[in-house]
Amino acid sequence: MEISRRDFMHIAAIFGLGAATSTFASTKSIEKIGLKDLYKFNATGNFTLMHICDLHAHIKPLYWREPSTLISAPNLVGTPGFLCGESFEKFYGLEPSSLDAYFDTYMDFDALARKFGKMGGIAHIKTLTNHIIKERGKENVLFLDSGDTWQGTGVALKTKGEAIVKAQNYLGIDTMVGHWEFTYGKERVKELIEMLDAKFISQNIVGDDPFADEYEELIFEPYTIEERGGAKIGIIGQSFPFTSTANPKEFTEGWSFGLRMDTLQEYVDELRNEKKVDCVVVLSHDGFSVDQEVARQVKGIDFILSGHTHDPSPRPITINDTVIVIAGSHGKYIGRLDIDAKDGKVNGYEYKLIPIASNIIPADPEGVKLVNELYAPFDKEFNEVLGKTKGMLYKRDTFFSTFDQLINDAIMDEMKCDVSFTPGYRWGTTVLAGEDILMDNVYEMCGITYPNVYTFELKGSKIATLLEDIADNVFNANPLYQQGGDMSRLGGVTYSIAVSNKPGKRISNLKIGGKPIDLNKTYVVSSWGGNLQKAGENLQKNKIRPVYDVVRDYIKREKVVNVSNKGNVTLVDYKCGCPTKGSMGC
Repeated sequence: MEISRRDFMHIAAIFGLGAATSTFASTKSIEKIGLKDLYKFNATGNFTLMHICDLHAHIKPLYWREPSTLISAPNLVGTPGFLCGESFEKFYGLEPSSLDAYFDTYMDFDALARKFGKMGGIAHIKTLTNHIIKERGKENVLFLDSGDTWQGTGVALKTKGEAIVKAQNYLGIDTMVGHWEFTYGKERVKELIEMLDAKFISQNIVGDDPFADEYEELIFEPYTIEERGGAKIGIIGQSFPFTSTANPKEFTEGWSFGLRMDTLQEYVDELRNEKKVDCVVVLSHDGFSVDQEVARQVKGIDFILSGHTHDPSPRPITINDTVIVIAGSHGKYIGRLDIDAKDGKVNGYEYKLIPIASNIIPADPEGVKLVNELYAPFDKEFNEVLGKTKGMLYKRDTFFSTFDQLINDAIMDEMKCDVSFTPGYRWGTTVLAGEDILMDNVYEMCGITYPNVYTFELKGSKIATLLEDIADNVFNANPLYQQGGDMSRLGGVTYSIAVSNKPGKRISNLKIGGKPIDLNKTYVVSSWGGNLQKAGENLQKNKIRPVYDVVRDYIKREKVVNVSNKGNVTLVDYKCGCPTKGSMGC
């Protein structure tokens, strides 16, 4: 009896056979783990896809702590994309205190960081990719980048993305899509693409300026067809569909974004029926949960290489025959996907999410040289020691992080406001307890092209409505209505939240300065990283200042910062920050 591809994938997923297995990184101790453990892979098929996403311009090794709270709507919580801590370890079968657990969770992060060392760095990534290329043959390998690559560090900001394009060219990226890339503005994006050796593709960006030549036309090529290992591979680009709403619209004025699943289906069909490809890949920056919905609605995609939400996923998930993988963030991982495809179909695959343990994987000398050259013009500024931190400064979490609180403390101290808003961006860095805080670290948290802090007046009723709107974006039961990002971080404010309540009814016990919010009162608010100032009144123009300068000066004044690890949000309907599927607890 002949087994269909659908049946084969289903059976493999159930019994853990070939195509659905995940070869995890070794769980050995640092004393025993070595390159062979990281490189170990059951090579298969006729070509290899290497995958990176959400580098956020981190070309040096760094520390990056995963979230200790990762909450979503009840129907999504505890599913891939909404896993952290012990629930992540149990779901993926990780050994506590292992290298995997260190890379993939927040558990014992400080101790394990001192044990295992830093993560990522393009010089270490290059050593790994060189090994894979040598093993498989250059003619059989593609390196794909799911975007959020050009933005996120001081060296990216100072060079307007050029330093990171040089890093991509060094790594040998073949194809990419984008999101934060667009915050350099349309003209700069086009200039950077000219410098880029890779192809920049997107099927979901269309001109919407009726006075422009590109009106109703695709801005970029929607897909590329590459031949590797004797197979024709169709790769469709999917840039972040909510760019023009998540970031200031002026950067992409005249370009329209969206999911565009109807045209995505058309391109899948075109590649299969007209171009006769052997494998259809969507290179995506939709986000892990959104791409799961894409797989449910668009037929004929073999693989989605996801990005945007920064999720590490050691094991692929399969929905309607579409295999979805995502490779974390900040250069911590490279996903390796070996595929057996010919005669218009995929027969099998092997996947591994490889941690870039920079104390184990040696640095490529050319990469070290390149990074030093790129940073050299800014070394004096970036290496300035601003102060020390008593506790760990980390970024990622659903409601609260110590680095964001430090930013809010700095803003409130200088602007003398009642409330400060810091956006729930998921990129940044981690500074271990007791370590120096460098100016480079501040840029890693605040280095955007629209950094100004604005101080203005806002009524209590608007603040309350705004929080409910943000919560509906973050916790919507339909992932297609989630634009990514965590809850905005607030200074001077405490509140309770019931995530599972109806929209507009989630926030309660909202207090400003320790007192219940007065909906009719006008408050002084400071914010950055968005457009909130446009909703306010009486903008204090004399106080407008880049957030990284505000934070720099505050740390220098404090000398030693001591940010409490206690958050300002009370979670009403979950008993822990990392619940399991179908549970309000752990």
